[in-house]
Amino acid sequence: MTQSKSVRVIVSAMAMALLVASVGHGGAFSHENRVKFSRPVALPGVVLPAGTYSFDVVSPTASDVVVVRGADSGKLYYLGFTTLISRPRHMSSNLPIAFGEAAAHEPPPIAAWFELNDTTGHAFIYR
Repeated sequence: MTQSKSVRVIVSAMAMALLVASVGHGGAFSHENRVKFSRPVALPGVVLPAGTYSFDVVSPTASDVVVVRGADSGKLYYLGFTTLISRPRHMSSNLPIAFGEAAAHEPPPIAAWFELNDTTGHAFIYR
């Protein structure tokens, strides 16, 4: 049983390494949006300090994998799977971020990122 788990961990690590490599190469396909935050915000496993960030999907075949980088530095802050969702009808098509609830004095979690003027978005998976 532990050997099976080890194989799954290795395969997952290799798949993630390939995704990171493909993110670095860019290309004609891009859904990049730059978003500026005036205060810290959270994504699964990371808190983003106030600043400007680039949100993008990895590739057209992995549209549920989102990468978040520092807009100026290119530093990788987040790379992970998301769930594709429809934009709520009450949400303006030029708003890219939906926030979740946070405890007092905690950074608000980004619940979803919506590409500008698109009807679908990417809900982040918190565990």
